[in-house]
Amino acid sequence: MTTSVTIREFARLTTSKVPEGDLDFVSISASAFDWLCDLSARFNRSGATLLQVEGRRSLKWDSYVGVLETPCGTRIEILPKHFEHGDCAKQSRALLRKLIQAALSLKPRQVSVAGLELFDAPLTEWVMGQFLNELDHLVKVGFRFDYQRVEEEQRFLRGQLNAVAQMRQPPGRQHQFQIRHDVFLPDRAENRLLKLALEQVANATHDAANWRLANELRSMLAEVPTSQQVQADLRVWSRDRLMAHYQAIKPWCELILNRQMPIAVAGEWQGMSLLFPMEKLFERYVEGWLRGQLLSGAALESQADSEHLCGHGKGRIFRLKPDLLIDTGAQRWILDTKWKRLDAGQREKNYWLSQADFYQLYAYGHKYRLKPGMPTLVLIYPYWSGLKKNLPEFDYGDGMKLWVLPFDLDNGLLLNAEKPGLPVQPVI
Repeated sequence: MTTSVTIREFARLTTSKVPEGDLDFVSISASAFDWLCDLSARFNRSGATLLQVEGRRSLKWDSYVGVLETPCGTRIEILPKHFEHGDCAKQSRALLRKLIQAALSLKPRQVSVAGLELFDAPLTEWVMGQFLNELDHLVKVGFRFDYQRVEEEQRFLRGQLNAVAQMRQPPGRQHQFQIRHDVFLPDRAENRLLKLALEQVANATHDAANWRLANELRSMLAEVPTSQQVQADLRVWSRDRLMAHYQAIKPWCELILNRQMPIAVAGEWQGMSLLFPMEKLFERYVEGWLRGQLLSGAALESQADSEHLCGHGKGRIFRLKPDLLIDTGAQRWILDTKWKRLDAGQREKNYWLSQADFYQLYAYGHKYRLKPGMPTLVLIYPYWSGLKKNLPEFDYGDGMKLWVLPFDLDNGLLLNAEKPGLPVQPVI
């Protein structure tokens, strides 16, 4: 039996009984608690922090969001800690779906946008539902078949006679023909991957509508074999114009097969677990917004890596990689996104800004400057009641300044972008 638990980032998990309805303090079973401790140890060995163990009875979740399924049947849904009022679970779930779509560069068909708002289901069921809808659309448009060369022995001639093999026939089998011919089959890499993802969805879904559609599609794809070499098949996924109608389903397929996850949960247990670092989702969403709003003549580069902190011998060390870099040729802006709440009312505590972030931006500014001028530095944080507008500018000296701007995720808008002079469309 599956037990569903919904929490937010940085929530505490315990085996003790706690009041229900609190997304920041939730009780789970002892078996799920022990499995999470083991999972956390594996993450720590790989250099990532999934959660912190606080004694023997409490765990504190980190900033990963998504869904995690334990072997004992506990499904933990982790939502962004962003909303302060109203139905936080419902609003956070909708926000997470929006961020995932932006992070994976998904472009759903218009008919599915309304369904996105109405589909109030756990994240995994939503992902599986989106995959099934895209696959259903693909089946209706038409699967791509390919000719496969077949060499076989038959009592009749078909296609081309394999003369060399025929001459090697022993005397008692000369009445059999060695032939080769082409058969029109759906056995190609893309279809094999879709069939494998479909099988996983059919076995994992608990939603009646998803289960029904999955089994209908299984019968339609009965003659398609499942992929046995996922990585190899993904590498040969075709992008030519004849396969253009396959591109919409590819991200969903990779999501189901756990091949496009920022974090993959490794181990013997292979439940439907999807985990995303919230910092990366926020960064990708801001990047997508900027690309859509840039003025003509401005270029945006993500994760620029052309500069290093210092030279060493004949080489350079400590590569500098700002999240985003905007260049117009005459002016440059360096932007970093931070998934953290600032408080404009806490001046005596430096608004909860990190000194390390300021050192980092200082290094970016000096190494990525356009001679003779200095670039403008921008830190972007999520908008909330404590950060409704930009903070006063920070002056590094020598003409280099830094701005702190809020990004409104509800409305998809970078506020006060005109302060640092960002080359984006003005807000109407």
